Amino acid sequence: DEILLRTQTSSVQIRTMLKNKPPIAIISPGRVYRPDAVDGTHSPIFHQCEGLVIDKNITFGDLKGTLETFAKRLYGDEVKLRFRPHHFPYTEPSAEVDLQCFKCGGIVHPQVLINCGIDPEEYSGFAFGIGLERIAMMRYNIDDMRLLYENDQRFLAQFR
Repeated sequence: DEILLRTQTSSVQIRTMLKNKPPIAIISPGRVYRPDAVDGTHSPIFHQCEGLVIDKNITFGDLKGTLETFAKRLYGDEVKLRFRPHHFPYTEPSAEVDLQCFKCGGIVHPQVLINCGIDPEEYSGFAFGIGLERIAMMRYNIDDMRLLYENDQRFLAQFR
């Protein structure tokens, strides 16, 4: 009753900003837990990968370019992304990126930088989060996330 499993890997970002001065560029992968019902595209346990960049003159354009480059490298140049305004508490401005089930977003909010001892007048940054299972599902045309956890040799054999 007194234990909360992590819902994000964002704590790695905060610890990094508290311990290090900019420039900062990290990736923080890990297992996360959410109160999601199990179906073909949702699981209460999945793996997330978040990224954080803090440096001078970082803009939303840097985030957009990073995510577009990532998607094109993984899925090909013909992939289309849609950026929609969305509210995330620790990023402003923020966006959801639509690429089927692929989602991420955000520029680090100045107050988060202040709380970590980083001057937002000198530094800015962006952050994003991506579900690793969703990346694999789209990349390999997997229509049911549960297949990734069942250890069925017939399913796994196709990835040798």
